[in-house]
Amino acid sequence: MTKRPEEIALLAESGRLLAQVFDRLDRLNLIGMSTMQVNDLVDGLIVHVLNARPASKGQYGYAYALNASRNHVVCHGIPSTAEILQDGDIVNFDITLEKNGYIADSSKTYLVGEVAPPARRLVQTAYEAMWKGIRTVRPGATLGDVGHAIERHARRNGYSVVREYCGHGIGREMHEEPQVLHWGRPRTGLVLREGMVFTIEPMVNQGRHAVRTEDDGWTVVTRDGQLSAQFEHTVAVTQSGVSVLTLRPGENPH
Repeated sequence: MTKRPEEIALLAESGRLLAQVFDRLDRLNLIGMSTMQVNDLVDGLIVHVLNARPASKGQYGYAYALNASRNHVVCHGIPSTAEILQDGDIVNFDITLEKNGYIADSSKTYLVGEVAPPARRLVQTAYEAMWKGIRTVRPGATLGDVGHAIERHARRNGYSVVREYCGHGIGREMHEEPQVLHWGRPRTGLVLREGMVFTIEPMVNQGRHAVRTEDDGWTVVTRDGQLSAQFEHTVAVTQSGVSVLTLRPGENPH
């Protein structure tokens, strides 16, 4: 589960390129765009500008460069020409990128136009919860420490954390060991070692944590129809703490 320094350097390069994709999305006016238009823009940017590969395309039979999960969709939303982003929506774009055989994975929930305060608060809390987890990462800490920090922050703000989906190790494969749960007890679980690389990607729900998968076999939604928000970074355990390999330009670690 640990990577050599030269492997982490390659993962960091993939992460740097993926951060550029989100930097481009940050400058879009998403109102009126279809989620398929966003997918096609991302696909073209990764392939033709960054000379890399959208790693989700073809993985598990999936056909697209990203997941687009809007409002009550928790994860794995399929881009569609018929799904038009509206003023007031929230939408998560989850994107993977492979360069030189190594994969980076990141996601961000965007506020589309003027978003109501309850939805903005959910999105902000999900972002903070991810960083609470990231800040616990260091050699000698445990995955239980990471999950506990995330869930505690969400619950303190009146939200729940989805349990069916988790972070994961990443490298040459998109999903490697370990599984990174977004809840847990301090000082339990796998002890972190220098060289481990994994994602932290909590999905935070406005209501209950229960989810269900729609008939397409991909789209996961909240059972109660309330909103869900997610953020994700790929991180490496360093000698002194943590390095966020997918940190975006201008992003200030919380």
